[in-house]
Amino acid sequence: MHAKQYKLLSLLFILLFSACQDMHQKKKSGEAIYRCKNETYFTLENPQSRPLPVYSWDHRFAGKYPRITKEFFRCKGNPLNPIREWKREGKETLYYRDCYGKGGHGLPLREGKEFIYPCLVEILNYIQEKTGHRVVITTGHRCQEHNLYCDPTPSNWGSKHLLGAECDFFVETMETNPQEIVDLIISYYQQVPPFKGDTEYEIFKRYYREGLNVAHPPWYNKEIFIKLYQEGEGRDLDNQHSHPYIGIQLRMDRETGRPVVFNEKEAQKFRRY
Repeated sequence: MHAKQYKLLSLLFILLFSACQDMHQKKKSGEAIYRCKNETYFTLENPQSRPLPVYSWDHRFAGKYPRITKEFFRCKGNPLNPIREWKREGKETLYYRDCYGKGGHGLPLREGKEFIYPCLVEILNYIQEKTGHRVVITTGHRCQEHNLYCDPTPSNWGSKHLLGAECDFFVETMETNPQEIVDLIISYYQQVPPFKGDTEYEIFKRYYREGLNVAHPPWYNKEIFIKLYQEGEGRDLDNQHSHPYIGIQLRMDRETGRPVVFNEKEAQKFRRY
Protein backbone atom coordinates (compact mmCIF):
# COMPACT_ATOMS: atom_id res chain seq x y z
CA MET A 1 0.00 0.00 0.00
CA HIS A 2 2.77 2.36 0.93
CA ALA A 3 4.70 1.47 -2.20
CA LYS A 4 1.70 2.41 -4.39
CA GLN A 5 1.34 5.78 -2.62
CA TYR A 6 5.04 6.42 -3.08
CA LYS A 7 4.85 5.65 -6.83
CA LEU A 8 1.81 7.93 -7.19
CA LEU A 9 3.54 10.84 -5.47
CA SER A 10 6.65 10.34 -7.58
CA LEU A 11 4.57 10.42 -10.75
CA LEU A 12 2.85 13.65 -9.71
CA PHE A 13 6.19 15.26 -8.92
CA ILE A 14 7.58 14.29 -12.37
CA LEU A 15 4.51 15.70 -14.12
CA LEU A 16 4.71 19.02 -12.23
CA PHE A 17 8.42 19.35 -12.93
CA SER A 18 7.88 18.67 -16.64
CA ALA A 19 5.11 21.31 -16.80
CA CYS A 20 7.39 23.92 -15.25
CA GLN A 21 10.14 23.07 -17.71
CA ASP A 22 7.76 23.41 -20.65
CA MET A 23 6.56 26.84 -19.47
CA HIS A 24 10.14 28.00 -19.06
CA GLN A 25 11.13 26.88 -22.54
CA LYS A 26 8.24 28.57 -24.35
CA LYS A 27 9.36 31.47 -26.47
CA LYS A 28 8.05 34.91 -25.52
CA SER A 29 5.85 36.41 -28.16
CA GLY A 30 4.12 39.73 -28.59
CA GLU A 31 1.45 41.25 -30.75
CA ALA A 32 2.55 43.86 -33.28
CA ILE A 33 0.82 47.27 -33.13
CA TYR A 34 0.14 48.92 -36.48
CA ARG A 35 -0.55 52.65 -37.04
CA CYS A 36 0.14 55.36 -39.59
CA LYS A 37 3.22 57.56 -39.34
CA ASN A 38 1.44 60.76 -38.24
CA GLU A 39 -1.43 59.13 -36.44
CA THR A 40 -1.95 60.36 -32.84
CA TYR A 41 -4.54 59.63 -30.23
CA PHE A 42 -4.00 62.88 -28.27
CA THR A 43 -1.91 66.05 -28.61
CA LEU A 44 0.76 67.03 -26.08
CA GLU A 45 0.97 70.75 -25.35
CA ASN A 46 4.35 72.42 -25.18
CA PRO A 47 5.45 72.60 -21.51
CA GLN A 48 5.27 76.06 -19.95
CA SER A 49 7.53 77.16 -17.10
CA ARG A 50 5.73 78.18 -13.92
CA PRO A 51 7.08 79.67 -10.69
CA LEU A 52 7.40 77.27 -7.81
CA PRO A 53 4.43 77.35 -5.43
CA VAL A 54 4.96 79.17 -2.15
CA TYR A 55 4.45 76.76 0.70
CA SER A 56 3.70 77.75 4.27
CA TRP A 57 7.11 76.55 5.47
CA ASP A 58 8.89 78.85 3.00
CA HIS A 59 7.97 81.77 5.27
CA ARG A 60 9.77 80.36 8.27
CA PHE A 61 13.02 82.14 7.45
CA ALA A 62 14.05 85.77 7.13
CA GLY A 63 17.34 85.59 5.30
CA LYS A 64 19.38 82.68 6.68
CA TYR A 65 17.74 82.72 10.09
CA PRO A 66 14.36 81.71 11.51
CA ARG A 67 11.73 84.37 10.94
CA ILE A 68 11.02 86.42 14.05
CA THR A 69 7.58 85.87 15.53
CA LYS A 70 5.83 86.96 18.69
CA GLU A 71 7.39 83.91 20.40
CA PHE A 72 10.75 85.75 20.39
CA PHE A 73 9.25 88.48 22.59
CA ARG A 74 8.36 86.35 25.61
CA CYS A 75 9.35 87.63 29.05
CA LYS A 76 12.91 86.71 30.04
CA GLY A 77 12.26 86.40 33.77
CA ASN A 78 13.94 83.52 35.60
CA PRO A 79 12.98 82.27 39.08
CA LEU A 80 16.60 81.15 39.64
CA ASN A 81 17.78 84.76 39.62
CA PRO A 82 18.75 85.96 43.12
CA ILE A 83 16.59 88.36 45.10
CA ARG A 84 17.54 91.91 44.23
CA GLU A 85 17.63 94.79 46.70
CA TRP A 86 17.07 98.45 45.95
CA LYS A 87 18.58 100.74 48.53
CA ARG A 88 16.87 104.11 48.70
CA GLU A 89 18.45 107.02 50.49
CA GLY A 90 16.48 107.85 53.63
CA LYS A 91 13.87 105.19 52.83
CA GLU A 92 13.28 101.53 53.46
CA THR A 93 15.25 99.11 51.27
CA LEU A 94 13.03 97.23 48.84
CA TYR A 95 13.56 93.64 47.71
CA TYR A 96 12.48 92.19 44.38
CA ARG A 97 12.13 88.62 43.19
CA ASP A 98 12.12 87.75 39.49
CA CYS A 99 9.14 86.12 37.77
CA TYR A 100 8.91 82.64 36.25
CA GLY A 101 9.30 83.97 32.71
CA LYS A 102 7.56 82.25 29.82
CA GLY A 103 6.93 79.23 32.04
CA GLY A 104 4.86 81.35 34.42
CA HIS A 105 2.86 83.64 32.16
CA GLY A 106 2.06 84.49 28.55
CA LEU A 107 2.22 87.55 26.32
CA PRO A 108 -0.18 90.50 26.52
CA LEU A 109 -3.71 89.67 25.41
CA ARG A 110 -5.79 91.43 22.79
CA GLU A 111 -9.26 90.08 22.06
CA GLY A 112 -8.35 86.98 24.05
CA LYS A 113 -5.24 86.15 21.99
CA GLU A 114 -1.54 86.65 22.76
CA PHE A 115 -0.35 89.82 21.10
CA ILE A 116 2.80 91.73 20.17
CA TYR A 117 2.51 94.82 18.01
CA PRO A 118 3.08 93.54 14.43
CA CYS A 119 5.13 96.61 13.56
CA LEU A 120 7.98 95.39 15.79
CA VAL A 121 7.99 91.92 14.22
CA GLU A 122 7.97 93.35 10.67
CA ILE A 123 10.83 95.77 11.29
CA LEU A 124 13.09 93.17 12.91
CA ASN A 125 12.51 90.69 10.08
CA TYR A 126 13.28 93.44 7.57
CA ILE A 127 16.59 94.12 9.34
CA GLN A 128 17.45 90.43 9.42
CA GLU A 129 16.72 90.02 5.69
CA LYS A 130 18.66 93.13 4.64
CA THR A 131 21.74 92.51 6.79
CA GLY A 132 21.88 88.72 6.52
CA HIS A 133 22.71 88.63 10.24
CA ARG A 134 20.72 87.41 13.22
CA VAL A 135 18.65 89.91 15.20
CA VAL A 136 18.94 89.25 18.94
CA ILE A 137 16.04 90.53 21.06
CA THR A 138 17.35 91.25 24.55
CA THR A 139 14.01 92.50 25.88
CA GLY A 140 10.54 92.07 24.46
CA HIS A 141 7.51 91.79 26.71
CA ARG A 142 8.00 92.20 30.44
CA CYS A 143 5.48 91.43 33.13
CA GLN A 144 5.39 93.95 35.99
CA GLU A 145 7.33 91.62 38.28
CA HIS A 146 10.20 91.22 35.84
CA ASN A 147 10.08 94.90 34.86
CA LEU A 148 10.63 95.95 38.48
CA TYR A 149 13.30 93.32 38.92
CA CYS A 150 15.22 94.68 35.90
CA ASP A 151 14.89 98.33 36.82
CA PRO A 152 12.91 99.45 39.89
CA THR A 153 13.41 103.19 39.31
CA PRO A 154 10.20 105.25 38.88
CA SER A 155 11.12 106.25 35.31
CA ASN A 156 10.70 102.60 34.29
CA TRP A 157 7.33 101.96 35.94
CA GLY A 158 5.41 102.96 32.81
CA SER A 159 7.59 101.03 30.35
CA LYS A 160 5.91 100.02 27.10
CA HIS A 161 7.61 96.64 27.46
CA LEU A 162 4.64 95.89 29.74
CA LEU A 163 2.27 96.30 26.78
CA GLY A 164 4.28 94.38 24.19
CA ALA A 165 4.88 97.74 22.50
CA GLU A 166 8.65 98.02 22.97
CA CYS A 167 11.73 95.93 22.30
CA ASP A 168 15.50 96.17 22.72
CA PHE A 169 17.82 94.38 20.31
CA PHE A 170 21.16 94.25 18.54
CA VAL A 171 22.39 92.57 15.34
CA GLU A 172 25.08 89.91 15.56
CA THR A 173 28.45 90.91 14.03
CA MET A 174 27.12 94.48 13.64
CA GLU A 175 27.09 95.38 17.34
CA THR A 176 29.56 98.23 16.82
CA ASN A 177 27.58 99.75 13.92
CA PRO A 178 24.21 100.60 15.47
CA GLN A 179 23.79 103.70 13.28
CA GLU A 180 23.58 101.43 10.21
CA ILE A 181 20.68 99.60 11.85
CA VAL A 182 18.89 102.87 12.63
CA ASP A 183 19.30 103.86 8.97
CA LEU A 184 17.77 100.52 7.95
CA ILE A 185 14.73 101.12 10.16
CA ILE A 186 14.23 104.51 8.53
CA SER A 187 14.62 102.94 5.06
CA TYR A 188 11.90 100.41 5.95
CA TYR A 189 9.38 103.26 6.09
CA GLN A 190 10.77 104.84 2.93
CA GLN A 191 10.66 101.67 0.81
CA VAL A 192 7.88 99.40 2.08
CA PRO A 193 4.20 99.98 1.23
CA PRO A 194 1.91 101.38 2.54
CA PHE A 195 4.35 103.79 4.23
CA LYS A 196 6.31 104.69 1.10
CA GLY A 197 5.18 108.11 -0.07
CA ASP A 198 3.55 109.05 3.25
CA THR A 199 5.65 111.80 4.81
CA GLU A 200 4.23 111.13 8.29
CA TYR A 201 6.06 107.80 8.17
CA GLU A 202 8.92 108.48 5.76
CA ILE A 203 10.31 111.53 7.52
CA PHE A 204 11.96 110.98 10.90
CA LYS A 205 12.56 113.87 13.26
CA ARG A 206 15.00 114.07 16.18
CA TYR A 207 13.82 114.36 19.76
CA TYR A 208 15.78 116.95 21.73
CA ARG A 209 15.19 117.11 25.46
CA GLU A 210 17.31 117.35 28.56
CA GLY A 211 17.48 114.45 30.97
CA LEU A 212 17.46 111.66 28.38
CA ASN A 213 19.49 108.56 29.22
CA VAL A 214 21.15 108.53 25.78
CA ALA A 215 23.74 110.79 24.17
CA HIS A 216 22.20 110.57 20.67
CA PRO A 217 18.85 112.38 20.32
CA PRO A 218 16.22 109.73 19.49
CA TRP A 219 14.46 109.49 16.11
CA TYR A 220 10.71 109.34 15.67
CA ASN A 221 7.94 109.33 13.08
CA LYS A 222 4.19 108.86 13.41
CA GLU A 223 4.45 105.20 14.43
CA ILE A 224 7.70 104.56 16.32
CA PHE A 225 10.36 106.10 18.56
CA ILE A 226 13.97 104.89 18.22
CA LYS A 227 16.70 105.09 20.85
CA LEU A 228 20.35 104.24 20.24
CA TYR A 229 22.11 103.17 23.43
CA GLN A 230 25.88 103.42 23.35
CA GLU A 231 28.22 101.37 25.54
CA GLY A 232 27.34 102.05 29.16
CA GLU A 233 23.94 103.60 28.36
CA GLY A 234 20.55 102.12 29.21
CA ARG A 235 21.92 99.14 31.12
CA ASP A 236 19.54 96.92 33.07
CA LEU A 237 19.39 93.22 33.93
CA ASP A 238 18.11 92.34 30.45
CA ASN A 239 20.88 94.38 28.80
CA GLN A 240 24.04 93.44 30.65
CA HIS A 241 26.14 93.10 27.50
CA SER A 242 28.78 95.75 26.85
CA HIS A 243 28.01 96.75 23.26
CA PRO A 244 25.49 99.28 21.89
CA TYR A 245 21.88 98.29 21.28
CA ILE A 246 18.68 99.80 19.90
CA GLY A 247 15.29 100.28 21.51
CA ILE A 248 12.04 100.74 19.56
CA GLN A 249 8.83 102.00 21.17
CA LEU A 250 5.40 102.22 19.56
CA ARG A 251 3.87 105.69 19.41
CA MET A 252 0.73 104.90 17.44
CA ASP A 253 -1.40 101.77 17.05
CA ARG A 254 -1.69 101.10 13.32
CA GLU A 255 -4.96 99.17 13.69
CA THR A 256 -6.87 101.58 15.91
CA GLY A 257 -5.15 104.84 14.95
CA ARG A 258 -4.82 105.72 18.65
CA PRO A 259 -1.63 106.68 20.53
CA VAL A 260 0.07 103.88 22.45
CA VAL A 261 0.35 104.97 26.08
CA PHE A 262 0.93 103.01 29.26
CA ASN A 263 -2.21 101.69 30.89
CA GLU A 264 -2.11 99.77 34.17
CA LYS A 265 -5.15 97.68 33.26
CA GLU A 266 -3.70 96.70 29.87
CA ALA A 267 -0.35 95.83 31.49
CA GLN A 268 -2.12 93.21 33.63
CA LYS A 269 -3.76 91.46 30.68
CA PHE A 270 -1.84 88.22 30.27
CA ARG A 271 -2.43 84.60 31.21
CA ARG A 272 -0.86 83.20 34.38
CA TYR A 273 0.10 79.52 34.33
